[in-house]
Amino acid sequence: MQYRMEHDSMGEVKVPASALWGAQTQRSCNNFKIGSERMPAEIIQAFAFLKKAAAITNCELGRLDEQRARLIGGVCDEILEGSLGNAFPLVVWQTGSGTQSNMNVNEVIANRANQLRASDVEALHPNDTVNMSQSSNDTFPTALHIASVLALTERLLPSLQTLIKTLQRLEQENKDVIKCGRTHLQDAVPITFGQEISGWRSMLEASQDQITSTLPHLSRLALGGTAVGTGLNAPAGFDKLVARHVSELCGHDFETDPNKFHALTSKDAVSFAHGALKTLAANLMKIANDVRWLASGPRNGLGEITIPENEPGSSIMPGKVNPTQCEAVTMVAVQVMGNDATIGFAASQGNFELNVFMPVIAYDFLQSANLLADVMRSFEQNCVAGIHANLAKMQHNLNDSLMLVTCLNPHIGYERAAQVAHKAYAEGTSLRDACVSLGLLSAAEFDAVFKPEDMV
Repeated sequence: MQYRMEHDSMGEVKVPASALWGAQTQRSCNNFKIGSERMPAEIIQAFAFLKKAAAITNCELGRLDEQRARLIGGVCDEILEGSLGNAFPLVVWQTGSGTQSNMNVNEVIANRANQLRASDVEALHPNDTVNMSQSSNDTFPTALHIASVLALTERLLPSLQTLIKTLQRLEQENKDVIKCGRTHLQDAVPITFGQEISGWRSMLEASQDQITSTLPHLSRLALGGTAVGTGLNAPAGFDKLVARHVSELCGHDFETDPNKFHALTSKDAVSFAHGALKTLAANLMKIANDVRWLASGPRNGLGEITIPENEPGSSIMPGKVNPTQCEAVTMVAVQVMGNDATIGFAASQGNFELNVFMPVIAYDFLQSANLLADVMRSFEQNCVAGIHANLAKMQHNLNDSLMLVTCLNPHIGYERAAQVAHKAYAEGTSLRDACVSLGLLSAAEFDAVFKPEDMV
């Protein structure tokens, strides 16, 4: 491999000749050979948005000439288009402030811009030009918030809305289908299948509202706080103006955090938002488990619904088909719950003026958002959209349920109704036969009050 020599404040470093990065990125590559988890592409893209916004702002405030501001913006556009993806090799397990990833972006932008600049344009420097009016300590939390907002609004919430709409359709289609309700995994009084689905739908709508409520907190940016929150070396008005330009570039409303000391040291907005993702994961776990319970069988389980048969389920049992989409949902759910524990603990480690657990917070938050977005889309397309009620099995289970006896409470009382249920279960007879044989109601009286359709 061919190398070139790059230098930073600590001296010279050998860098692959074709690499766009510089000395500080290479030092990180050399010193942090830990794991295979790379800094998420969403964070790099967020950096591109904020670096372009910072260049525009510095130009408007008279700190940066227009030619170099345009060069920075042009390279940022290349990053956003994905054409420089190989220029960002750093792992998550690096400095907890994300300084090395900030410098990775600075070096790539500076080197690429210097390749493109005209001979009469002053050379760009990673720190002095691209990082002007900034610090890693305010850019990384800003990139984290930008990436989080984009992941939620452009990926997760649309997937969630699609799943909700499919459940709304199923709810309407099954509004008159009466089935046995269940509590404690035991038979309970009747319910319509539409009502059961409405519970699933409402859970997801609640999660939708909760996630949306976190966006104003995530939309507050640390940019302008520089090293410790004081805004040292940033011009007056930089923070508000750069937030406006980030908003214009991203197509989402961002604002400067009114307290930069809070913005640098606290990760409460991300922890709060991920808590809403954990709640969504818990709701999806419940729905997926309900679906696979109701579809269990096909002959020796509940079998009250059918779900699409997507692939063979066993390498040894011919004809076996498993609820694989439900299993994918539940695996994602437990991963998100684990990520929430990591993020919560990492967010508690904001010592003095800076939190130094930001790369792992970013990695886990974006993994959760992306996994949930993907699994909801897959679950909706490959399972939920194809759910059908097994009307015959629902009717059989309903008629066989002893808890229909609850409708007799107003007529014979709780204790006598319990006596009817116990007798029917012990003797394997119907509730009607047990009630009549106990002399509690005549057959005609029983038929007049025993109406499962009125119990929903």
